[in-house]
Amino acid sequence: MALDKPYKDIPGTIIFDAEQSRKGYWLNQFCMSLMKAENRARFKADERAYLDEWPMSEEQKQAVLARDLNWCMRTGGNIYFLAKIGATDGLSFQQMAGSMTGMTEQEYRDMMIHGGRSPEGNRYLGEDGDAQPQHQPQGAAGKNKEGA
Repeated sequence: MALDKPYKDIPGTIIFDAEQSRKGYWLNQFCMSLMKAENRARFKADERAYLDEWPMSEEQKQAVLARDLNWCMRTGGNIYFLAKIGATDGLSFQQMAGSMTGMTEQEYRDMMIHGGRSPEGNRYLGEDGDAQPQHQPQGAAGKNKEGA
């Protein structure tokens, strides 16, 4: 029986809930493996071969290879685990967050220093004039009016 998930009505937001956790279990376990230097070296030496050691979906593997963290999140990745990929690539969390918003690191930093994103715009998918909230399909790449 599916639970009612009113938080799915937030545009551009992926909530890491129990369903996402189950979906991303092996992706997140792969990420945690990167905490060990020897695993980071093996991954960097042959990324595909290392990914193929994990029972992840092909979509998850492609998302990692593309370094598309939003895609990784849609397939069950948790940002705190995914940060291990960025660290393996020598990126700061700020650089990673900027890439997820389509901004440069400097643009992201400036936005955050000035208070973050504006709360203006659709806060719920149903705010666009429809009588009933519209739920985003599982795994869809929703974007709000600001593009994220």
